Amino acid sequence: MKRSLLLSFFLLVATVSSYAQRSPVDETEMAVKGIPRKGQRVTVQLDSKRVEDAWAKQLSEKFGSKMKNDKGIYTMDGVVIEEISKTPIRVISKVDAAPTGTSVWWSIDLGNAYLSKEATPAQWKSSEDYLKAFARMLYRQDLAVQVQEAEKALLASQNNHSSVIAKQDNIKKDIEKNKTKKVEIQQQLAQNAAELLNLNNQVDLNLKEQEAARADIVNMRVALEAVKDRMNKIDQ
Repeated sequence: MKRSLLLSFFLLVATVSSYAQRSPVDETEMAVKGIPRKGQRVTVQLDSKRVEDAWAKQLSEKFGSKMKNDKGIYTMDGVVIEEISKTPIRVISKVDAAPTGTSVWWSIDLGNAYLSKEATPAQWKSSEDYLKAFARMLYRQDLAVQVQEAEKALLASQNNHSSVIAKQDNIKKDIEKNKTKKVEIQQQLAQNAAELLNLNNQVDLNLKEQEAARADIVNMRVALEAVKDRMNKIDQ
């Protein structure tokens, strides 16, 4: 159990260290339904299903019916993302598993131009901050879960420690009981030895009493014969 708790702790430390790294946002092109589109991509070092569920939930809660999901391709027409643009925009987004984690990609049509690092630097920066904020939110949530698990592991470790101490206390009590029982047994053995000695003495005394009783019988017979003999002499 100690090994599993230490492993959980080291995994948490490793995760915190990885989260401390920046979530890079780069400009990349992706083919959506056969059409190449330039957009932004942020890489999140978390499970792809978890990231996609969180991304879909965020888009759905923010844009509701305007958000359409076609086999993992999210499209939003005429939506306003105030952090990026005050006017309606068109967004196409996709979440994919990547060698280093999970990538969240989107392409934004600002109406008069497509989001680009060179063509629309201000919107690019705002969009970059939006994706980074999403990544940070996921990391915070993941860390919160791991902190809870670490707290549970700590509590389990404390309970185990208390259990070990209680076990030691019980062992000490059993040792004292064993010592007491040993003394009682020794006392019983001493009493038994005394009883045996007394019984043996009684046997010896009984043998002597038997000898005395046999002697009395002999004496009584002798006396009886003597009386009979005197009676016979009187008759003569």
